[in-house]
Amino acid sequence: MNKPSKLTSRTSYKPMAEINVTPLVDVMLVLLVIFMVTSPMMITGVSVDLPESDAKQITNNDEPLAVTIDKKGTIYLQEQRVELGDLITKLNAILHQKHDARIYVRGDRNIDYGKVMHVVGAINHAGYTKVALITDQ
Repeated sequence: MNKPSKLTSRTSYKPMAEINVTPLVDVMLVLLVIFMVTSPMMITGVSVDLPESDAKQITNNDEPLAVTIDKKGTIYLQEQRVELGDLITKLNAILHQKHDARIYVRGDRNIDYGKVMHVVGAINHAGYTKVALITDQ
């Protein structure tokens, strides 16, 4: 019988069938930390001085849609300035008439309460019933 020589068995190449997942896990953990740090900053587009409250925090998995009223009374939808008359039209375009979507209203602590309630009333009159006022804890 012919035996294979030791020289040919040493030089033969065997592919490695195992996958090293350590670098993948490292990258995913770094991305997770980055998103955890940056996601709370995404809702604070327009700078307002929010009032404080002892109310419970809202837990919701939907992406929030924020309407902000700054200290000058200017209305913003997310970070875009809008007039009150155009607000409902833009909300309908963004939400595609999905009236069960949650809308967060952020009003500066120094703004007239009536102005905030006027915006909330306009949103509610358009059929959006899940309107929440945002405050600092």
